Amino acid sequence: MKKLLKKTLQFAIPLLFGSAIMVWVYRDFDFSKVGRVLWYEMNWWWMLASLVFGVFSHIFRGWRWKQTLEPLGAYPQTANCVNAVFLSYAANLLIPRLGEVSRCGVLSKYDGVSFTKSLGTVVTERLIDSLCVGLITAVAIFTQLGVFKSFFKETGTDLDSITDVLTSPQFYIILFSVIGIGILLYFLVRALSFFEKVKGVVLNIWTGVISLKDVRSKTLFILYTFLIWFCYFMQFYVAFFCFDFTGNLTFLAGLVMFVAGSIAVIVPTPNGAGPWHFAIISMMILYGVDAENAGIFALIVHGIQTFLVILLGIYATVALPLINKKT
Repeated sequence: MKKLLKKTLQFAIPLLFGSAIMVWVYRDFDFSKVGRVLWYEMNWWWMLASLVFGVFSHIFRGWRWKQTLEPLGAYPQTANCVNAVFLSYAANLLIPRLGEVSRCGVLSKYDGVSFTKSLGTVVTERLIDSLCVGLITAVAIFTQLGVFKSFFKETGTDLDSITDVLTSPQFYIILFSVIGIGILLYFLVRALSFFEKVKGVVLNIWTGVISLKDVRSKTLFILYTFLIWFCYFMQFYVAFFCFDFTGNLTFLAGLVMFVAGSIAVIVPTPNGAGPWHFAIISMMILYGVDAENAGIFALIVHGIQTFLVILLGIYATVALPLINKKT
């Protein structure tokens, strides 16, 4: 009963949280205009091009994942890696962050890859993704600092106060205190009897994490990483050309909104629903797009991209047992 309740809450809380934000963002919105734009005013060819980039971002991620598994002595089928990625994004729609676990389960089931070691490679992947977001954010802030200042001001965030906090001695006292408490807890846990039981699992995960240093071709790994994030960006940027009211937005405007959206999806809601819409609409308004049109863009683009994730998840669910059918 407790297990069922826990799973229900894991699904319900992100959904309710995302729904609440969506209701607030679209509280005075005329939804009748969305259907008109969707069926009569949107350029579907540009949207198709956008979705192609979306599919390839997952494919490149699957290829890169296979590359990081090879130093562990694991050689899964390429199709299994790609389909596991497809399935993971669909799983995240149900419970945020579930996909990271489900994709490792797929390779464990079909290719006998150690679950904990493959999970370690996913941890590494998330660290690389965070680094990429950081680099892209730095470029966007450097080139569009004025827009970011306006965004923080419009959303009630005082950028100067953040700077004051980061430069205050109290901040670093608290930071080092937290680190000290973390170290203390580590040694306390290590002293407990169950530490030895989980030690093997932790070591397996760590083995997966450090597998990156033994990747056969680091150049290819960097290329895959670039292509993944290039496709992510192009999936978003190309969608501008689907609508008359966003077709004139610049590349740099797209970069700023992409960064805002990438940071927003950290909030654990299904596919970033709610926080992503808020970030994109707020940024578009700063670039001169009417609030209603910005809302239409966010609703349609996010909805279609989410539908793509669902379709790819269904495809992977069907394809995996067929590809791995024993003859």
